Amino acid sequence: MRLNADQARTRLDAHVHAVLCTLHPERGPDPQPVVYAVSDDGHLGVPVDSVKPKSRSRLQREDNLDADPRGTLLLEHWDAEDWTRLWWVRAELRHVPHPPPLVTDDLADRLASTVPQYADKPFHRVLVCRIVKVTGWAASDSA
Repeated sequence: MRLNADQARTRLDAHVHAVLCTLHPERGPDPQPVVYAVSDDGHLGVPVDSVKPKSRSRLQREDNLDADPRGTLLLEHWDAEDWTRLWWVRAELRHVPHPPPLVTDDLADRLASTVPQYADKPFHRVLVCRIVKVTGWAASDSA
């Protein structure tokens, strides 16, 4: 059954981990697992942190979003034992290259309050995208 926009947004807001897909200029779709936060005004933030090891602080997803501002976040629930509990939510995104500091600060605060490893805000920066559309699907009403 298709989830309406409110149902899909509720699931998106309730979680912090999903797969962000940007477009690489040569390879095409470039999916990466990410942690994220959602603001009340329809922004989504993905941190670039100093917690996990990286070969450089500027990530490929940033280059991808600079080249093409479209992105998709896919959140899903899998239950191998009970397929009536399957569901997914997809958020279509547009990168905001120069977000207002209030938006970035709000998303950083949300990440710090929901992800223990981010309590002291160890961010190089927070990538900000505007949520353009949210869709979803669930196998049943109880999913």
